[in-house]
Amino acid sequence: VQLVESGGGLVQAGGSLRLSCAATGRAFRRYHASWFRQAPGKERDFVAAITWSASMTYYADSVKGRFTISRNNDEDTVYLQINNLRTEDTAVYYCAALDSSATMWSNVALTSTANYNYWGQGTQVTVSS
Repeated sequence: VQLVESGGGLVQAGGSLRLSCAATGRAFRRYHASWFRQAPGKERDFVAAITWSASMTYYADSVKGRFTISRNNDEDTVYLQINNLRTEDTAVYYCAALDSSATMWSNVALTSTANYNYWGQGTQVTVSS
């Protein structure tokens, strides 16, 4: 699976962005998908996840109510809608895929970068005050 993110950019605080993650290769719809982010000098942090079927989602507490993850399996694309952006949201945002047949859906499993099988190259989101 190859993952390519897009949609990042420079936006003012309070604005919105929609990130996309386009997948190619093996059956992406077998994979749970997640978004992580990494600010300069910090670790890569979990943001949101969605099951392969889009039946369930899970969010980091810091983004609940502002971020929405979704996917379109017909188009092999995962989205992250980000509203009411804050300066602390500035980071590189990464898309990742987790084999649903190998890892059970659990909060602990989803938040660990080590469990993911594939990663995109990232898209920069910069929020100005």
